[in-house]
Amino acid sequence: MSETATAEATGPSRSSIDTTLRGILCDVLALDAQQVEEFDGDTGLFGHLPELDSMAVATLLTEMEDRLAIIIEDDDVDGEMLETYGGLLAFAEAKIIEG
Repeated sequence: MSETATAEATGPSRSSIDTTLRGILCDVLALDAQQVEEFDGDTGLFGHLPELDSMAVATLLTEMEDRLAIIIEDDDVDGEMLETYGGLLAFAEAKIIEG
């Protein structure tokens, strides 16, 4: 059995989560899809993207809950998870595994 098949059997694959998260960033922040496609793990988010202000963070987290079928508690949210794209992706993956 391939690695992808195993990941899909237990939940969304890393690639699927990544694609969904990039879509959320495009939709919530009205960013260009090409710009978001170029994000890597070290791409700065909060404090680096003017579109990602405190109001946008609330919308971003709500969309993540809806589209990734996760629950994000207030105490889950910290600066580290929003600092880089890699941090946000790792957070989303961890919440899905927890779920």
